[in-house]
Amino acid sequence: MPEPGKKSGSAFSKKPRSAEVAAGGSAVFEAETERAGVKVRWQRGGSDISVGDKYRLVAEGTRHTLTVQDVGPADQGFYAVIAGSSKVKFDLKVTEAEKPELAPTQAPSPAPAPAPAEAPGSLAPASELEGSSPSPTGPSSEPSTGPVPGSSGTPDDPIGLFVTRPQDGEVTAGGSITFSARVAGASLLKPPVVKWFKGKWMDLSSKAGQHLQLHDSYDRASKVYLFELHLTDTQPASAGGYRCEVSTKDKFDSCNFSLTVHEAIGHSDLDLRSAFRRSSLSGGGRRISDGHEDAGTLDFSSLLKKRDSFRISRDSKLEAQAEEDVWEILRQAPPSEYERIAFQHGVTDLRGMLKRLKGMKHEERKSTAFQRKLEPAYQVSKGHKIRLSVELADPDAEVKWLKNGQEIHMSGSKYIFESIGNKRTLTISQCSLADDAAYQCVVGGEKCSTELFVKEPPVLITRPLEDQLVMVGQRVEFECEVSEEGAQVKWLKDGVELTREETFKYRFKKDGRRHHLIINEATLEDAGHYALRTSGGQALAELIVQEKKLEVYQSIADLTVSAKDQAVFKCEVSDENVRGTWLKNGRELVPDSRIKVSHIGRVHKLTIDDVTPADEADYSFVPEGFACNLSAKLHFMEVKIDFVPRQEPPKIHLDCLGCASDTIVVVAGNKLRLDVPISGDPAPTVIWQKSTQLCSQGSAAAVGPASDGPEDTGANEEWVFDKKLLCETEGRVRVETTKDRSIFTLEGAEKEDEGVYTVTVKNPVGEDQVNLTVKVIDVPDAPAAPKISNVGEDSCTVQWEPPAYDGGQPVLGYILERKKKKSYRWMRLNFDLLRDLSLEARRMIEGVPYEMRVYAVNAVGMSRPSPASLPFMPIAPPSEPTHLAIEDVSDTTVSLKWRPPERVGAGGLDGYSVEYCQEGCSEWMAALQGLTERTAMLVKDLPTGARLLFRVRAHNVAGPGGAVTTKEPVTVQEILQRPRLQLPRHLRQTIQKKVGEPVNLLIPFQGKPRPQVTWTKEGLPLAGEEVSIRNSPTDTILFIRSARRAHSGTYQVTVRIESMEAKATLLLQIVDKPSTPQDIRVTEAWGFNVALEWKPPQDDGNTEIWGYTVQKADKKTMEWFTVLEHYRRLHCVVPELIVGNGYYFRVFSHNMVGPSDKAATTKEPVFIPRPGTTYQPPIYKALDFSEAPSFTRPLVNRSVIAGYNAVLCCAVRGSPKPKISWLKNGLDLGEDARFRMFCKQGVLTLEIRKPCPFDGGVYVCRATNLQGEAQSECRLEVRVP
Repeated sequence: MPEPGKKSGSAFSKKPRSAEVAAGGSAVFEAETERAGVKVRWQRGGSDISVGDKYRLVAEGTRHTLTVQDVGPADQGFYAVIAGSSKVKFDLKVTEAEKPELAPTQAPSPAPAPAPAEAPGSLAPASELEGSSPSPTGPSSEPSTGPVPGSSGTPDDPIGLFVTRPQDGEVTAGGSITFSARVAGASLLKPPVVKWFKGKWMDLSSKAGQHLQLHDSYDRASKVYLFELHLTDTQPASAGGYRCEVSTKDKFDSCNFSLTVHEAIGHSDLDLRSAFRRSSLSGGGRRISDGHEDAGTLDFSSLLKKRDSFRISRDSKLEAQAEEDVWEILRQAPPSEYERIAFQHGVTDLRGMLKRLKGMKHEERKSTAFQRKLEPAYQVSKGHKIRLSVELADPDAEVKWLKNGQEIHMSGSKYIFESIGNKRTLTISQCSLADDAAYQCVVGGEKCSTELFVKEPPVLITRPLEDQLVMVGQRVEFECEVSEEGAQVKWLKDGVELTREETFKYRFKKDGRRHHLIINEATLEDAGHYALRTSGGQALAELIVQEKKLEVYQSIADLTVSAKDQAVFKCEVSDENVRGTWLKNGRELVPDSRIKVSHIGRVHKLTIDDVTPADEADYSFVPEGFACNLSAKLHFMEVKIDFVPRQEPPKIHLDCLGCASDTIVVVAGNKLRLDVPISGDPAPTVIWQKSTQLCSQGSAAAVGPASDGPEDTGANEEWVFDKKLLCETEGRVRVETTKDRSIFTLEGAEKEDEGVYTVTVKNPVGEDQVNLTVKVIDVPDAPAAPKISNVGEDSCTVQWEPPAYDGGQPVLGYILERKKKKSYRWMRLNFDLLRDLSLEARRMIEGVPYEMRVYAVNAVGMSRPSPASLPFMPIAPPSEPTHLAIEDVSDTTVSLKWRPPERVGAGGLDGYSVEYCQEGCSEWMAALQGLTERTAMLVKDLPTGARLLFRVRAHNVAGPGGAVTTKEPVTVQEILQRPRLQLPRHLRQTIQKKVGEPVNLLIPFQGKPRPQVTWTKEGLPLAGEEVSIRNSPTDTILFIRSARRAHSGTYQVTVRIESMEAKATLLLQIVDKPSTPQDIRVTEAWGFNVALEWKPPQDDGNTEIWGYTVQKADKKTMEWFTVLEHYRRLHCVVPELIVGNGYYFRVFSHNMVGPSDKAATTKEPVFIPRPGTTYQPPIYKALDFSEAPSFTRPLVNRSVIAGYNAVLCCAVRGSPKPKISWLKNGLDLGEDARFRMFCKQGVLTLEIRKPCPFDGGVYVCRATNLQGEAQSECRLEVRVP
């Protein structure tokens, strides 16, 4: 799943690609890592691959190879390679071995050696390049070997709309290739719309023809659409990036792929040098021997002609298209590359082409329709608006706006067209990714283009992932909500990107802004940290997978039931989804009208109505999928009724009457049923009473009649009853009395129902009474909120107290849960009950706040959860600082420096603590009170001569981290270091400053203890307030606020430590403007010229005079005009003066500071007199000096070294002056900027700047005038050193 805008950090520079290999062959997969020494593991089906007869592993530097030998159908499947946290998956497909079919005109060739396996569409072996080239799914002449629609290999739930995406392909020039895309159509009402593009926006549907064809089909059996792009007779211009877009009414998907076109391979016996060589003939047509091949010349044109014989025949239309591509290349290339491009593309008339290209470039600069065109590109954020503006030359001209070549029409508020004067504006509102296109503004026959790039805002996570705890085999679904609908996201597990495998283990689902990751059946290997990454953030959650373990909260118990009564076996387990089987004496029990089996939640019941003696047996409940068996026995109680005569006193028939050990226990919420057999004649009256308090003394209780008080009981027993009469209609109580039994039923037992129940039977003959003790047990109360302590990086200690009430049963253990503070899902931390009152919880994410709660469990069940603990955040202290070093040591101080710790954590960094101790001592003393935020410190007031160890620790809210300690003890003592001056390079030469500028000379030095610094000028100590010296422990500064000429001179700085010293000398030169030139005068005036003369200025400004500026002014206007500038002589001639005018002259002097403030001016004007007579020049007979060009000194052969400028010289004469042109191998060099040509008084020079071996060849100098033409040539050899 690609990540937008940003590249993923993979450990592989080259990834292995899926391959298809015939059975019996070998498959080779190659991978290259970014750096050497990385441990690489190969896996198949999740298990590591080891070296053996089947597999061979090779590692050479960064290159790693897996070879699968003797491939068979069992080797087909998915493989993976792992390096660090990066994992790349690929598959191996095995096909039946086929006999290759050879073309009739092609001789069989031996099979090539096995090459590294590549994806379908890779470059074929050399023996297959002469014909067609393979497509991404196989050769175009054979049926595709990819997944057939409708077969088992076709995905049922594709990613997006594509079932199969087009893959990258390679083809030889002149071959054919087919790209195919399959789209699932099961859920589509209408056929999808598919568009093919080349580059960013060129629609290939408009280019369809003989060499580009688009096909589509539909398979009704598999309901899959097949779209194909077929290219025939491919050319190098066909290479590049392509895009396939598929859209339906409410969905859109796209895929990018690329095409690489390789040059055709020619005959191997082509001799490049002989093809370049033009044969040189001597007299009589005799050819010079091969041993003198240097005498020949290189013939480019013959090579270009031969080149066509080795090319594959091409269509004339494609040749024209290739020529247009050459024009584009020449337009964008610099002039120095013209000759190489012409040779590469077979252009013979380069000179004519360059003339046409120059004219085209000149025409492109002219625009009659636009005054201001569109910018080359615009960028806008998604959801914002953008304005595209142009300015027209004609305000009344009509404008059309195009998008990807299609005219834009007014449609609501999306596009707004504005026209103000000669300005035309297109406004695009609410920009989306569909607006990312090329736009054009057309005015008449002219147009200007631009590209609009729509920038997506970062996708933020609005609802994060939540931790989950599941059992093996359960379904897991992670849900996350982002800020944008349809945003591109990546799912990762433990830092490795998740992809859809063949078994569809992971399913990715999009629902608006919600993204789901679904694992149908979780396994133990699926446990880990899962992340959803967007362009603006990341959400992290943990998945814990536990093995299935069933807990029995309530087991079935033995029952004793009388005839015709109901027997109920009930058990409660931890998983409400678990089913089970009831057994009777080891055989499965079949339910009928009398025997009923029910399953409600976690409770399983077996009910037997009208119990008979045949029902007495061993009953068992066996949960499905667990090795567990719950057993109990049903005892049938046979009630024997003896015949008694009439007037029988009433009697209660129970085995245990009022014994304390026979307490009846009932679970809170269950039904209490007391079945008391009775007898008596006549039928007795039954009275039920409840006593809320019982106080007993002794070992047994004697029950007296109900009418008697407590004082009537036995001497050794005392019963105190607060009895309450229980009626049949009272709330939850129901009493049913028959002739031979009385049944007391209490619905929904509660803790208040606990106590002693008394049943009394009476008739005229007598009465009987029995006390029944009932105890109600329940789940424990909720414990108090747990307390959190010892919080670490990913762990903490949880402590809690037992519940105030244990429910009448001892607490068996506790269950602990946690959740993120902003989440609503609690995750269980233990499946086995905790016996202790504390637990160390682990596997938490640092920097995320958590809450804890606890349950108490007894034999009845689990209590309500305790209140949540106070929120806490796992934070670890930082790691130890790094690179602790001693920077400086003195008699009482030590200077330390270090770098921040490598891991800071979510707690941040509060500061550092510095401590020291004596060597051999373990007591550390703080170097400062509190913490310092700096990574350097000067520890002061240390004892001189002591040997100390220093350590530094980083602190945050979690406390101090690890300490970094100096490796060796440091002796607190000044180290004597010889003084040394480090004079900067710019101060080693004369330092020039202008008058008034500040002077700041900084000179670093070294030496311990601190050296004594002394400055002198011309050997004398510095004096005066204008020069100040500033010294520090490491440097000295000479500062002058405003420099004067008097500050010039030689300065010397000396640093001294005891008898050792170091010196440095500086030369300071303060310069100023020069003074006025002296004694300017006019030495001569003749015709229209005046000769001037002057003397240098008295003060040159302490620097060299660069020259003089001579100006003249007409006496009438007194406006000064510059005649000469930067003139270095002390005399000059001012020409071109006007007759009859008077002139003043003045001269300024110049140096590096500037011109002099004043000029030397002539005192009196100089008049230019009018001539009295007209000079008549003599008439001479015109002579014809015309002469054809001839070289008085020809060119000579030269051998130069590459990288150094080379010069070719010759001399020519001729009249009129001949036109000179230089040629190299027959090509004119006039337009090449790397060649400079000079002509001075007949001496011709060609300078070649930094020649390379390509510049070697035959150079010709050609001179042409009206009288004729002459040329001279030489050979230049460029040698590589």
